[in-house]
Amino acid sequence: MSLCYSVLECQLIHAGVIKSANYTACFIGDRLVSAYANLGYDMDAVKLFDEMPCKDLVSWNSLISVFSQNGYIGNCFIGLSKMKSEMSVQPNEVTLISVISSCTGFRVLKEGTYIHGFALKSGMLNETKVVNSLINMYGKLGILNASCELFYSMPVRNLISWNSILMIHTQNGFSEEGIGLFNSMRRAEISPDRATMVTLLQGCSDLGIKRQAETIHAYICSSGFNSDIGIKTALLNCYSKSGKFTSSIEVFKEIETPDIIAWTAMLACYATHGFGREAIDSFHFMIKEGLQPDHVTFTHLLNACSHSGLVNEGKKYFEIMSTVYGMKPRLDHYSCMVDLLGRSGFLEEAHTLIESMPMEPNSAIWGALLGACRVYGNVQLGKKAAENLFSLDPSDHRNYVMLSNICSAAGLWSDASNVRALLKQRAIIRNAGCSFLEHRNKIYRFVVGDRSHPESEKIYKKLEEILIKIREAGFTAKTEFVLHNVDDKVKEDMINQHGEKLAIAFGLLVIGSSDSIVINKNIRICGDCHEMAKAVSQIESRNITIRDSKRFHHFANGSCSCGDFW
Repeated sequence: MSLCYSVLECQLIHAGVIKSANYTACFIGDRLVSAYANLGYDMDAVKLFDEMPCKDLVSWNSLISVFSQNGYIGNCFIGLSKMKSEMSVQPNEVTLISVISSCTGFRVLKEGTYIHGFALKSGMLNETKVVNSLINMYGKLGILNASCELFYSMPVRNLISWNSILMIHTQNGFSEEGIGLFNSMRRAEISPDRATMVTLLQGCSDLGIKRQAETIHAYICSSGFNSDIGIKTALLNCYSKSGKFTSSIEVFKEIETPDIIAWTAMLACYATHGFGREAIDSFHFMIKEGLQPDHVTFTHLLNACSHSGLVNEGKKYFEIMSTVYGMKPRLDHYSCMVDLLGRSGFLEEAHTLIESMPMEPNSAIWGALLGACRVYGNVQLGKKAAENLFSLDPSDHRNYVMLSNICSAAGLWSDASNVRALLKQRAIIRNAGCSFLEHRNKIYRFVVGDRSHPESEKIYKKLEEILIKIREAGFTAKTEFVLHNVDDKVKEDMINQHGEKLAIAFGLLVIGSSDSIVINKNIRICGDCHEMAKAVSQIESRNITIRDSKRFHHFANGSCSCGDFW
């Protein structure tokens, strides 16, 4: 019965069972219930269950599993109640895991906590599998404290326990703690598996810590994971997000037969680092290897064209998606095209594309247009894009700030003030711009005017030295990027204290001249800081890499890899 591939086969076996009068054997009915459920005929499975004269624990577990898989959470609890009260059948760990899985999948915390209480009262919190399921449930629902309490209360933690708590920390934005848990796992002499390494690399990618990436890479090589294509792909992605572009390429070359996921990860790497031509070459080589691109592949290819200003190429690949590969463009692809057209100055064409879309544009699409309006100072179109964004996502502070900046740059101070007042009225909290620099396995954080660093006096002295040098070389502050109605001297003082400038000064103080200065930034780099980084790279003969919210910028010899297009 487990090999039934169609409902007809299942019905034929069912009929044979009825004719043979062998219906009283529980396991036959159980297998039929599971077979109907696996084929998607859940109501037939329930009906058969009701007709069964003999029902044991396995029978009830089969029924509850049917309810769980189909999202009938209420029926899961009805079945659980009936098997206890009416049939005097006590649930076991399999029963609870089915119900917990349903609570996790359909994100119902109240019902999940009820099952947790039931497991506690029935003594099943001694079952490792049950606790692992609860840890996963609370983690997926964002209740990290509950997951941690369960994990640390376990008398015995197996590999799944460690993988679950590691994944939960990574998914909830606590990647640094996740790396700490991995070290604890090794001290507990639990050998990691493929899932452990992929999750760990994901956490390292989120942090963008290059030294940690190198440490994990060494462990992968020494632990026999070096031939695993999934792990190598995750490592490639980790190096890319840590700013080590050449290391990503080296890892990719080590993969003997890259699959579509590995090729797509390499395309994403080229896109993020601004190498559009290389992304296109990689795409064509992938096709020659006989691999078929998917929607994700085209998203990164179009993104690469966008970041490199390759308008004609982007239009071409957007078209062949449907004409050659039979894939209808999705929202992500339209977002890339609007971004490409908008960044290149074709704002009206981008707006026309939005108006012609067969589906409703989302916030990413209107956001791409709004960003282009900021670059090119199109107030009218910017207001239209912002209005749509306020409707789609009224809690996103970035849209209000962007429109306010567009109005400020155009000298419309009253309009800018009104937008900021609206932001304040709606009690929306704006994330402060932060720049992060790694040094000796520690992350240093810098914000505008930051003096919290113990060496802040030296940092500001170094920054002043740099500014004097680059001014003598002809650099002038781009005060137009200070969007406040104050005089130019005040604007220059404000812009000279940006977090990325402080991070660059600190990097020059502590990082050897042979190493790149790598800075991560949580928002888009401003135009003045971008020009300043170019000037510093030339005057100080240093390589500087800045990863902002959009892409990587590699500064060397007075120029940037983005070609001043970002």
